[in-house]
Amino acid sequence: MSQIAEILREMREKLPDLPIKEQEPMRLHTSFRIGGPCDAMVLPRSVEELRAVLAFLGEQGVRPLILGAGTNVLAPDERIRGIVLVTKNLTTLEQTGKTVLTAGCGAAMSRLSNFALELGLTGLEFAQGIPGTVGGGVYMNAGAYDGEIKNVAVKTEFLSFDGTMRTFAGETQGFRYRGSAFQGMEGVIVETEFCLQPGDPAAIREKMQDFAQRRRTKQPLELPSAGSTFKRPEGHYAGALIQEAGLKGFRVGGAAVSEKHAGFVVNLGDATAKDVLTLIETVQQRVFEKTGVTLEPEVRLL
Repeated sequence: MSQIAEILREMREKLPDLPIKEQEPMRLHTSFRIGGPCDAMVLPRSVEELRAVLAFLGEQGVRPLILGAGTNVLAPDERIRGIVLVTKNLTTLEQTGKTVLTAGCGAAMSRLSNFALELGLTGLEFAQGIPGTVGGGVYMNAGAYDGEIKNVAVKTEFLSFDGTMRTFAGETQGFRYRGSAFQGMEGVIVETEFCLQPGDPAAIREKMQDFAQRRRTKQPLELPSAGSTFKRPEGHYAGALIQEAGLKGFRVGGAAVSEKHAGFVVNLGDATAKDVLTLIETVQQRVFEKTGVTLEPEVRLL
């Protein structure tokens, strides 16, 4: 029996109700719809189950790959050796103060934004169309239009692989452009507390509808992608630089620079991770040759 098979056997004995999928295709769990199988995928449904999984894996000396909704990642074509821990079932969402919301890491950003609307709270309108989960949004300090996570996230609970639950409040969350203190840390963002402001529901809804319309008009939402492919270079816009380099519509295999918005790399239907990586590298090279600007990928490469 292989090592991974033995680990899974013991895990099923200790946690018989834990959802476990073997040889699960990563393309089914990423918005790019790209990725080969992983040895095993576990999907805890509660913080207690998450703690138990991490404790067991820690005893085995196993470090899982953490995945939310897979909206900002590119999974490899090859098999992922090891265990992928998916947090998208941890979807708690509650009002914990007059203007305070607490969201589990697996709650969808759009659901969080709509929950704030229902309560007449403003500050999360920007999140309405951001794909992915709260955990991923906090990890990346997601943002759009006039807002970003750092403006509203006041406290985050983080569970380390060694089982220690740590609280990061205020500036200790280390938010920066498309980054946070949690990047590079070993563990899982469990939940985050957001502090908002009272607002007019009609005005909040109008703002959210405006953002949604802008996205539908300007972004290639009809094709699989991982959102904006590159971070915004200081003083520039990635999409404009790519278009200036004559790369709108440029293809490598089944991957292409979107005709609708050059800042997006899209899957035309049969793209591989190799296609996407080759396309990203080509775009970086051409843009640098044309403008002297180095584009940095925003998409996480697993």
